[in-house]
Amino acid sequence: MKLSSSLKLGAVAIASVALLAACGSNSSNSGSNKQVLNWVETANLPTMDPSKSVDNVSARTLNNVDEGLLKTGSGNKVRPAMAKSYSISKDGLTWTFNLRKSKWSNGDPVTAQDFVYGWQRTAKPSTASQYAYLLDHVQNFDAVNKGKMAPSKLGIKAEGDDKVVVTLSKPQSYFKYIVGMSAAYPQNKKVVEKYGNKFAANAQSAVYNGPFKLTGWTGTNNKWTLVKNNQYWDKKNVKLSKINFQVINDQQTWLSQYQSGKADEIILDGTQFKNFKNSKELNKRELASTFYLDLNQQKQAIFKNQKARRAISMAINKEDFSKNVLADGATAPKGLVSTGLASRDGKDFADQAYVKAGTEYNLAQAKKLWSQALKATGKSSMTLNLVTDDTPAGKKASDYVQNALSKLPGLKIEANNVPFNVRLTRSTKGQFDVLVDGWIADYPDPISFSSLLTSTNSYNYGHWKNSQYDTLVKNAEGKDANDTGKRWNDLVDAEKILMQDQGIVPLYQKAQPQLLKSKVKGVEYFTTGAQFDFSHAYIK
Repeated sequence: MKLSSSLKLGAVAIASVALLAACGSNSSNSGSNKQVLNWVETANLPTMDPSKSVDNVSARTLNNVDEGLLKTGSGNKVRPAMAKSYSISKDGLTWTFNLRKSKWSNGDPVTAQDFVYGWQRTAKPSTASQYAYLLDHVQNFDAVNKGKMAPSKLGIKAEGDDKVVVTLSKPQSYFKYIVGMSAAYPQNKKVVEKYGNKFAANAQSAVYNGPFKLTGWTGTNNKWTLVKNNQYWDKKNVKLSKINFQVINDQQTWLSQYQSGKADEIILDGTQFKNFKNSKELNKRELASTFYLDLNQQKQAIFKNQKARRAISMAINKEDFSKNVLADGATAPKGLVSTGLASRDGKDFADQAYVKAGTEYNLAQAKKLWSQALKATGKSSMTLNLVTDDTPAGKKASDYVQNALSKLPGLKIEANNVPFNVRLTRSTKGQFDVLVDGWIADYPDPISFSSLLTSTNSYNYGHWKNSQYDTLVKNAEGKDANDTGKRWNDLVDAEKILMQDQGIVPLYQKAQPQLLKSKVKGVEYFTTGAQFDFSHAYIK
């Protein structure tokens, strides 16, 4: 969803493996009947503003305290949420959503106008929403987003309190996924205007229309709690009374918490995955997520040279890094679009779009290409800044990439491991030469990845540009939108161009092996977006 911006898998050596191999302990909480779930994140909540959320930590929380028109669940299946039903016109341009009766956590009714206001706020330029582009198929979005039209001209309107009508400028087959994302959530105008630029900066400065409401979050602390929202329309089916979140970015600490019953789940690192691969509590979560290097062409002119970009890629052994360093089920990527995200006629997109040169390891060729690119700059040496998260996996990535790239002639790499929020800021402001970046598909369609590298996308941090790529993505979103075959071929061809020109450097496709206490039932997992839905979870 939402973007997956944090490196979440650690790799800390664990002592006394024999003591841990039993995988779980009979803690004082293990047999408890209390409907309390204890969950862990590896980074703080950056924001709870639906229009400004850009990471999977806030996405996960927002997905459980707020609710859009539709909702994604297990198997990436869409189900009714705030909309009890909906219909689509034959030309695919008009979507009509019939709302159910519901209230905000403060008792205000949730109305169609709340959706209109929320979408308009996301779209207008003064909000500076990085995710606003998700609404780009809504009529007049471009003009509204550029400040050339008033937000009221956006193609969404309320017909009474219980009907939302959306008009698209062109068909969008995956629009059903878009309306379930945070950028399309309803927003309570009275509350937003009351708090102004402090809206959703802490738990008290927002209201919630989902199964839970947020408490205990000051805006900077490492712990927060979701409590059951008794104003939620389906509260009778919400079993959990509370979900306690805590931030842990040390794997050994996290495992200790899991073993003692203070955490009900853990995402395993490579060593842990090996030790607990036969555990009955192991869930091998597939993940539609690719991690890659952004090469900042605006800051370093050498990265405008395709030979330099290809040299960086060829100097890194992706197979070795994923298999022997992360060693947690991660795999070497075939490109930007993750394997298993989408297929057509039995053929996986990643396989069809595969360009060997875009991900292969060839140090000798890398040295040759780098020397040529460096010579073209008139320099004999260069120092580049590498920015990654300060999580264990972020440090693993920086160590590996730094070591690999330092083998290129005349190149010195200075690594900077920074907190997640700092890394987000540096990413958006272009304060890096090389950036370890990551993305999880927002919905099960290749365009969730492909749109990232278009010339004007706010997440194209390296500022790679290719007009043919832009045209192919535009065609997939425009004239070929209703032709499944042409649209598929457009995106396959776009991916091939991206990798042939080495627009980014794929590092690995992330895996997410998770131990989940056997007492925890009903947690819905999906490979894209927010990933976890706790609305039907319970403790047995």
